[in-house]
Amino acid sequence: MKNMKKSSLILLIVVAVVLFVVLPLAGSSYLLNILTLMCLYLAMSQMWNLLGGYAGMLSLGMQAFIGLGGYTLTILSVNYGVNIYLSIIIGAVICMLFGLAVSPAIFKMSGVYFAIGTWIIAEALNIFFSNWKFVGYAKDWSINTVYGMSYKQLYYTALVVAVLATLIVYCLLRTKTGLALMAIRDSASAAEVMGVELYKTKLRCYMIACFMMGLIGGAQYMQTAYINPSTGFSINWTIAMTFAVIIGGLGTMEGPIVGSVLYVVIVQIMYNFTGMSNIVLGIIAIVVILVAPDGIMGTIYKKTGFQILSPRRSIPKE
Repeated sequence: MKNMKKSSLILLIVVAVVLFVVLPLAGSSYLLNILTLMCLYLAMSQMWNLLGGYAGMLSLGMQAFIGLGGYTLTILSVNYGVNIYLSIIIGAVICMLFGLAVSPAIFKMSGVYFAIGTWIIAEALNIFFSNWKFVGYAKDWSINTVYGMSYKQLYYTALVVAVLATLIVYCLLRTKTGLALMAIRDSASAAEVMGVELYKTKLRCYMIACFMMGLIGGAQYMQTAYINPSTGFSINWTIAMTFAVIIGGLGTMEGPIVGSVLYVVIVQIMYNFTGMSNIVLGIIAIVVILVAPDGIMGTIYKKTGFQILSPRRSIPKE
C-alpha cells in the first residue's frame, strides 16, 4: 500500500513536470510570461521557506541577493559581453561569498533581531549601489543582452531554476543537515545538547540559500530586462516570498508552490489597480492567518495527512 502511494506521488510529479515542459508549445506569450513569474516566485519562496520554515531563520533581507544577482548579470553581460548564463552563475557565487562575509555578524542575532539585521544589510546595499560610480549610481540599466531571447527561452530558464530550488530543498531536508536544521528550529539549545553544530549547520543552509537567490535574481532580471537599486534591493521581493510561504504553508514543501501561484494570480488581477495589490495581499494574509494559521497546505496536512513532497525519510524496517 505504501509503495503504491509512493508510486502514485512520483507519477503525479512526473506528469506535472512534463505538463510544464510541453505547455509553452501551445501557450501564448502572455501565458508564458505568467508561468515564468510563477516559476521565479516559486524558487524564491522555496529558499525563503528553507531558511524561515525549516531552519527557523526568518529573514527580511533576501532581496539583497536578488539585487546582487541582477546587477552581476547586468554589468557582466552588458559591459563586458560575458555569456548571460555564465553571468548568472558568477552572480550566484558572488552572493554566496557575500553571505559568507556577513554571516559572522548576523548569526550572532536570533529571532526578530536576525530578521532586522538581514533587512539592514539589504538597505545598506541599496544605499551603496545608489552611490557607487561603477554601476552608474542610481542609473536605470537596460539589460539589452536579453532582448533577443524568446519567451520560451525565458520560461524554460525560470522552470529549470524552480525545479532546481525545489529539488535542493527536498534533498537537503532528507539529509542529516536537514534534520539538524529542523532540530535547531524547534529548540536550538536542545539541538546543541544533542551534538548539532549550530553555526556550521546554519551556515551551510544560508550559503545554499544565498547561492540560489543569486541564481534566481539573475533569472528574474533576464525576464524584467531592466534594473536599478530601488527595484533590485526592494523589500517587495521579501513581501512576495513571505506572502507566498505564509499563505501556502510555512514549513511545507508544497506551500511555496501553492502560495506562489496564488500570489502571481492575485497580482495580475490587481494589475490595473495601482497601489491596491499590497492592501489586498495584506487582507488575504490576515484572513488566512486567522482562519488557517498553518497555511493552506499546512492545514490540509494536519487534517488529512496529505503530503506530496515529504521531507521525512522512511524508517527502515528491522
